[in-house]
Amino acid sequence: MVLAVWLSALPGVIPGASAQQAAPETESALPAGFPASVANALRAAKLPASAIGFFVQDVTATKPALALNAERAMNPASVMKLVTTYSALELLGPSFVWKTGFYAAGTLRGDVLDGHLAIKGSGDPKFSQEQLWLALKAVRARGVREIRGNILLDRSGFEANGYDPSKFDGDPLRAYNAGPDALLINFKALALTFVPDEAGTAVTVSAEPRGLPMRSSVKLGQGACAEFRSYPVRAKVDATGIELTGSYAASCGVKTWWLHPFELTHQQYAAAVIRQLWVDLGGVLSGEVRDGALPAGSRQLFEAESLSLAEVTRDINKFSNNVMARQLFLTLGAETLKLPGSAERSARAIRTWLIDKKVGGDELVMENGSGLSRIERISAGTLGRMLVAAFRSPVMPEFMSSMPLVAYDGTMRRRLKTRDIAGQAHIKTGSLNDVRAIGGYVLAASGRRYAVVFMVNHGSAGASQGAQDALLQWVHGEG
Repeated sequence: MVLAVWLSALPGVIPGASAQQAAPETESALPAGFPASVANALRAAKLPASAIGFFVQDVTATKPALALNAERAMNPASVMKLVTTYSALELLGPSFVWKTGFYAAGTLRGDVLDGHLAIKGSGDPKFSQEQLWLALKAVRARGVREIRGNILLDRSGFEANGYDPSKFDGDPLRAYNAGPDALLINFKALALTFVPDEAGTAVTVSAEPRGLPMRSSVKLGQGACAEFRSYPVRAKVDATGIELTGSYAASCGVKTWWLHPFELTHQQYAAAVIRQLWVDLGGVLSGEVRDGALPAGSRQLFEAESLSLAEVTRDINKFSNNVMARQLFLTLGAETLKLPGSAERSARAIRTWLIDKKVGGDELVMENGSGLSRIERISAGTLGRMLVAAFRSPVMPEFMSSMPLVAYDGTMRRRLKTRDIAGQAHIKTGSLNDVRAIGGYVLAASGRRYAVVFMVNHGSAGASQGAQDALLQWVHGEG
């Protein structure tokens, strides 16, 4: 049957009443033809209607087929990445690339640069240590071996933001809590790899990127393996180096712990990595690696180009990469306004873009564009209408293919694997404490394609996955 069910009459659980008391009232209020699978899942989750936002629309239609609280501003969690990535694809273009320039500021005599090497970033979200190594290798190939000045880091592409890595969840060591930077290197992450010896008596630890001295007193222990955040391994990383204490279970085998060295500034992290790579390439540095503006009259030695925006968008949405999303968000403001990137400028540019597209956006609140936020807000209606507009956009192929394919990859790879909808929908997920959300496209068995949004903001949001999956399967089967 065609989707024509409206949920605006769906009541919530009466405060103070038990689920058993509220269920009959909910059942009696459901309109005729309401899909039983979705109704049953909603009742099982015990969620009030006020906590739910729905929007379902055929991408060829002019009005939604299903809606509930569609204009209410809600926290979308990582589904907000759809707003950031689609706006970027339209405003910047799928082929947009970030450029990181390497410049000589001084005189090159033989293989000695009597002056500074300057590196100017533009916010590349995925500038890895491997790319940095290739760029420095290119500088060496231009004839520079010894730098008798400093290596200057020009990070002026983004405004200084006083970023607090512990603000979101109080766990600044988590890799996703790394802050944005115009010269972000390797996500400002540190990979610690633990390798027990064959005798089962000791464990060695290595770090990537290298550059910081390590002091480890970690002992090899027995017992079950656990995640690092709940295991008795403790890490402290600051300008003096890496200090590890605690114990590591032999049963873990070889494991890598990705962490955010939050006590290091972006400049300190970059300095450690750059200096080590320069030495590895046979280079000599007399001075320091420090912040500094690109000196006037500098000449370019090399320019590193990023992946295209279309490829970056895929990484952001498939794997819900928060650090990359933050970088892209600030880039939007910097590129559209030709000013240093800031959250306020980017949010203003995206809101203006949404309103100009006549899909809504007055209620939009964007803090960092990644959805890793307690204050970001958008309505299911604005998101849904944006998805419909995106399907009619020239960038639709890049945008839709960036979302997880249900049952196959990304954050949807383990869901609905045995259902008919497997492989028939591209859905972005979002998850925070008290928030669950999905948004994307479902290809129905009829051949129609639907834009679908489902957001839940409630203490029991974690119980809503069954209802989300039931809705997706129903749209596929009945749309």
